[in-house]
Amino acid sequence: MRRLLKFLHTMGAIGLMGAMACLLVLLAAAPAPTASLAGYALVRGAMGTIATWIFFPSLALTLIAGLLSIALTRAYLNAGWAWLKAATGVLVFEAGFVNVLGPMQQEAERSARALAGSLDPGTLARSLGAERGTLWVLLAIATANVVLGIWRPRLVRLPR
Repeated sequence: MRRLLKFLHTMGAIGLMGAMACLLVLLAAAPAPTASLAGYALVRGAMGTIATWIFFPSLALTLIAGLLSIALTRAYLNAGWAWLKAATGVLVFEAGFVNVLGPMQQEAERSARALAGSLDPGTLARSLGAERGTLWVLLAIATANVVLGIWRPRLVRLPR
């Protein structure tokens, strides 16, 4: 069971960080909606799909496998690094759900509506900077969690 959870946690982390990198590249490559509404809608649709089918499931898999690993492995119960990873993992989950998944899905829907003519294209692309900043912060936290998982520093010794 321990190896299965480690495998699932690792695969989830790979998918999560890969999805964040893809979303950052697509944010950088997205044309302005005023320059090419069709191109903007296409990129935002791809971003919504990545957020829905890769980012969020990977995030959930990573968090669930990590929490189960802590619960089932006695050595992790007293390891400060494991609890720090758990705390940051929960924060990344919440921020990813609220600040990445929701806005990406909404903007994909809004850009499709603008392309269909039922929404003013001038109202699009207002959250690009915030999305980019959130993704960079989440990517940095995910990288820090990988570092914690590899080096496992003795942060705090919890009483037994």
